[in-house]
Amino acid sequence: MSSFEWNKIIASVLTAMIVAMVTGILASSIVRPKHLEKAAYLPPGAEGEAGASAAATPETAAGPEPIGPVMAKADPKHGEQVAKVCQQCHTFEKGGANKIGPNLFGVMDENIASVPNYQFSSALLQHKSDKWDPDKLNIWLYKPQTFAKGTKMSFPGLPKVQDRADVVAYLESLK
Repeated sequence: MSSFEWNKIIASVLTAMIVAMVTGILASSIVRPKHLEKAAYLPPGAEGEAGASAAATPETAAGPEPIGPVMAKADPKHGEQVAKVCQQCHTFEKGGANKIGPNLFGVMDENIASVPNYQFSSALLQHKSDKWDPDKLNIWLYKPQTFAKGTKMSFPGLPKVQDRADVVAYLESLK
């Protein structure tokens, strides 16, 4: 092959690279990404209408509905079913390993952010002197970001007070 042929091949490759670069610059200046106001994806098991039902209840303005009155009829078995969503990131058995989130066996009445061998976010470490109780768990399960702004936990929360009470009853049964 002559040097003239090589020059044509090299010129073609360089031209293609320049065209691709200019196209990328033009495309990024024409198309500007918009940040979403609410999550486009909810984890499996999270209520699809969580945003709609939460907006329709008075809980959004004043926080979650108090859990105390509902705890009397809380069902730990149903709470175990609701908590299956949590099993993607947490374990619930005694001596279970930490996953993306900490093991939750025996977490009730323990200090917040005190599970051994787990690195908690600084948002939760600010609550380290507090203990988990039904009222704190109610706020946490309603919207984790409300309880500890900046937490690593990205779960959108449980909008139904009965589901939260059932999960709390399930966690209380793990001793």
